[in-house]
Amino acid sequence: MTKSKHAPLPSYDHGTSSARLLGATLGDYFLQVSSQRQDKDALIDVAGNKRFTYKQLQEKVDLAARGLLSMGINRGDRVGIWSTNNAEWLISMLAVWSVGGILVNINPSYKTQEVEYALKQAGVKLLITVAGHRTADYLKMLREIAHQVFAPETKNELSDTPQLESIFVIGNPHELREKLIGNVRAFESLLESGEKIPQFALQERMQHLQFDEPINIQYTSGTTGFPKGVTLSHHNLLNNAWFAAQAMGLNQATRFCVPMPFYHCGGMVSSALASFSVGGAVIIPCAFYDEENVLKALAGERCTHVSGVPTMFIGELEHPDFAKYDLSNLRGGFMAGAPCPVQLMRKVADKMHMKEVVILYGLTEASPLITATTISDSLELRATTVGKIIPGLEIKLIDTISGEIVARGIEGELCTRGHGVMLGYWNNPSATQDCIDSARWLHSGDLAVMNAAGYINITGRKKDMIIRGGENIYPREIEEVMHAHPEVVQAQVFGIPDAHLGEEVAMWVMLKPGSEAKAETITNWLKERVAYFKVPRHISIVQEFPMTVTGKIQKFVMREKMIEALGLKDAAEIQTA
Repeated sequence: MTKSKHAPLPSYDHGTSSARLLGATLGDYFLQVSSQRQDKDALIDVAGNKRFTYKQLQEKVDLAARGLLSMGINRGDRVGIWSTNNAEWLISMLAVWSVGGILVNINPSYKTQEVEYALKQAGVKLLITVAGHRTADYLKMLREIAHQVFAPETKNELSDTPQLESIFVIGNPHELREKLIGNVRAFESLLESGEKIPQFALQERMQHLQFDEPINIQYTSGTTGFPKGVTLSHHNLLNNAWFAAQAMGLNQATRFCVPMPFYHCGGMVSSALASFSVGGAVIIPCAFYDEENVLKALAGERCTHVSGVPTMFIGELEHPDFAKYDLSNLRGGFMAGAPCPVQLMRKVADKMHMKEVVILYGLTEASPLITATTISDSLELRATTVGKIIPGLEIKLIDTISGEIVARGIEGELCTRGHGVMLGYWNNPSATQDCIDSARWLHSGDLAVMNAAGYINITGRKKDMIIRGGENIYPREIEEVMHAHPEVVQAQVFGIPDAHLGEEVAMWVMLKPGSEAKAETITNWLKERVAYFKVPRHISIVQEFPMTVTGKIQKFVMREKMIEALGLKDAAEIQTA
């Protein structure tokens, strides 16, 4: 039965391309790329003062992989990495995948209990780490939860992480000497142990690996409950990286600056792996994000592309010495990880010379890319949408109550299906079933609208929607309006409990240096631009926003602080259906 020609189009689309999906393991694919790009730049660690051609990087990866074989790492064994960005991070990543291990990414900001949870939940056998990060002493924390590694004679004593056998520490072995005790060794010793294993042993292991095998676990940073380990395969990551590269127009001349943390998909897949997938160079500007070091690397290494979340680009543009850095080699990159303000997108395209900057949208459970604008799209489309579904995936928007596909132009929850969808949450089948339905549709929890041409606008999170006296309010809409305010750097809108209306609108605002704008003047300015019920009742002018190490704004922290400051604890405890 055919539909009437007047029936609205459904919010469903699928990505097509003349390019075929890549059916290879990442170890084999990188070997192929490196053999073609031997003497070209592959990896530059600016802070670590280390530079590798593709030939040199492949040699180092092979050595680390053989070192893992010498440590008894088998297919499917979990190898953790708890580190800030450095060359060893990417070497370890490629080495683990070459032997069929599963790399477990651990957030550099994790505290003792969080690290213990990740190590135990994933069953990590070997850990690669740095000695510490800022004020955090990683080895001290690890000694508390894995004493058997530091003192092997105590292995029969009760341990919080009994499966952990070895720890390898990135850094100068001479400086680390006093900390290297028991089975805690320098990363260099892993490479040295690899020299004892013949190359053919690694080749034989690689020949038997399959691209659908799990190779990566990334823990979600949920605001409630324990983090869930998103489990991804060679096929997930390689194809996702490849299509990200195509969207950005990356090629062998690409010099991609990656300030985003590698432990997260944005830095690891959409930036580093995307660059490697086309034989480009990866530039690590600093161990952890710093605006000035990023600007120095962009200029000093003649970078062509850079990635980041909106707060990173804001920090770079607002840096007092921004104008002194020559960014003329820049042409593109991506903005992702959080809603991207339209005005910011235009400013980045103009002031940072990034005429080809694109928006990528996704989530860790999708490897992460789901939709993308491309360099072929107009700046208007790249500034106002998150693009269309990438090749090889399907997308649909559904009614949040009925589950039925909504018509184009109508808001619904975004769902996707295809090569990017994770294998599942590690050892958590119930959470997997809550996220992926019986038809293999991954439910994102994001609300979106699809236009007639298939372009997507993200309108908010299901859980972030504010319901004020029966009116549905989407924070993104108000935030976009606020970015047009001449004295505002950034604004974040969220709901707080209200005994009468259920919820009320609140907003935190960061002002430009020297601005003396007051909450009252901002309120009056907004009243002229949005409906009365969308105007925040409570506005706080702040110096910074609480955020994760990846630069994602933590609205739940803002909400908690406002509840406490306004004495709304009783209202917050009112139960609703």
